[in-house]
Amino acid sequence: MRVAISGPPGSGKTTICMLVASKLECEYVLVGQIFRQMAMERGMDLDVFSRLAEEDETIDRELDRRMLAIASEKQDIVLEGRLTGALLKVKKIQVFAAYVDASEDVRAERIARRETKPIQEILRDMRQREKSEKKRYLAYYGIDPSDRLIYDLWLDSTSATAEQVAAEIVMYAKKAEADYAHQGEEAR
Repeated sequence: MRVAISGPPGSGKTTICMLVASKLECEYVLVGQIFRQMAMERGMDLDVFSRLAEEDETIDRELDRRMLAIASEKQDIVLEGRLTGALLKVKKIQVFAAYVDASEDVRAERIARRETKPIQEILRDMRQREKSEKKRYLAYYGIDPSDRLIYDLWLDSTSATAEQVAAEIVMYAKKAEADYAHQGEEAR
């Protein structure tokens, strides 16, 4: 089963991805790590690399090429990334795509706690990053990653634990897989 977990920074998608992968007993890939690796390969700071990506479409294209290659070659995998679910759907790669969201304040609080930075700085950076990413995704792919119609499941993690959200994703993903298998049998 291939599952993609998308959502904005601080929504809990990385933790949830790892929990879902554990429950499904499969590998996981964090697309943000691929992006960080690409920045390191160029010897660039992540913020500078992100700004460069706004101007240089080849950066996003390379990131997506790497992610799509991984997703295409593996059937049992959980992928986490801001655009991953939407992009896999657009590329017609069979995937159960979940979007995890949370209120902006909760997301900022989670990031501030993780990075031990002032919450106002986090809010500013988070808004800037989200604006930058949305601009790139719309320009390069015509995709708004927060468009609910793209996803199979949309969850709010504002007041839910990562374990609760992960359990719900697993439940719905397994149901979708069973439904898909049943439809395949009926088509024969």
